Amino acid sequence: MRKSSFQTITSRTIVIVLSILFFLLSIELMGLSIGEMTGGLADTISTVTANPFIGLFIGLLSTALLQSSSTTTSITVATVASGAISLQNAIPIVMGANIGTTITSTIISLSYISKQKEFRKAVAAGTSHDFFNILTVLILFPIEVNYHFLERISAHISSAIHIVDKVEVGQSGSYGFTSIFDVGTEWILSSFGPIFTLLFGVIILFACIKFISKWLYKILIGKTKDRFENVVFKNKYRAFGWGLVITSVAQSSSLTTSLIVPLVATGKVKIKKAFQFIMGANIGTTITALLAAIFQSDAAISLAIVHLLFNLTGVIFFFLIPYLSNIPVYLAKKMGRVTMNIRLVGFAYVLFAFFLIPFTLIYFSQDEKSQDPVEITTED
Repeated sequence: MRKSSFQTITSRTIVIVLSILFFLLSIELMGLSIGEMTGGLADTISTVTANPFIGLFIGLLSTALLQSSSTTTSITVATVASGAISLQNAIPIVMGANIGTTITSTIISLSYISKQKEFRKAVAAGTSHDFFNILTVLILFPIEVNYHFLERISAHISSAIHIVDKVEVGQSGSYGFTSIFDVGTEWILSSFGPIFTLLFGVIILFACIKFISKWLYKILIGKTKDRFENVVFKNKYRAFGWGLVITSVAQSSSLTTSLIVPLVATGKVKIKKAFQFIMGANIGTTITALLAAIFQSDAAISLAIVHLLFNLTGVIFFFLIPYLSNIPVYLAKKMGRVTMNIRLVGFAYVLFAFFLIPFTLIYFSQDEKSQDPVEITTED
């Protein structure tokens, strides 16, 4: 038994280490390939994201399509590390990703449409995640655009935590540790070109995050699913802590917050405690960006810190301040009641909030942007 247990622990450790290495490899591949794109795509990315509103909705739309904020933020970290976009332009993308990731739990809640008694609670649980991130963006986005609050704080923190000395930096702006991938990544880049390398990196990244989240879900939750609510939701601090820990390990807030919907729908967990778990999950999901930024450029590390600060600020407002903490829950309950009475409201909300509005605003913002250079480039 002991030998079998030791072998199980060893095999799991090897799987985790290999998954993390492939994850770091994907970041290196994306950063290197984007760094090679000195024109075309890299310039387009930089130009488009210069408008903070476009960046916000790109983050929202891409995450809604991928259903993974971890993937979006990791790609953004790699892009910042390559120098294709600045830290300032990347921050709205991360904010948008935080809203986009909530689509998973909302869609799951709409699957209860045929169950009259459970539908209202399910929608309330699913959209509480939405309202937490939407309200946090409404508070921080205008402050960031006007005063660069998160950018400045993250830059100070990044400069203060130099644990390793910076060594020779490649095109991706990375630190020495990632040089273990240099031979392989350079060969892939030179053999297949930057476009293929970028796509290959994105595929590896997405596969790693999905694999790690599902695999660790089975280990963490699989055997304790029946008594999950009794262990996790005894008080608000435990709910918050478990949300943070489980999401940190599973690297998927979409997965962990989706666990909450059936528990609230069936009345096993009150929405207030479920919301506290969700806030913890929002902190836990920042681990992925921090991992992606390890040994990358100062700007990439700063962006990962921005992601953490964004969610911490939301938690300070809606977890630690009693009156404010009731607002997202109230809005979620209201959405649940309205959706129960008019079923199409829930589907219209998902369609408009996550797809039509972001796509429309991106389209019109780009159209306006394309007309601006006429005056600027005019010569005497």
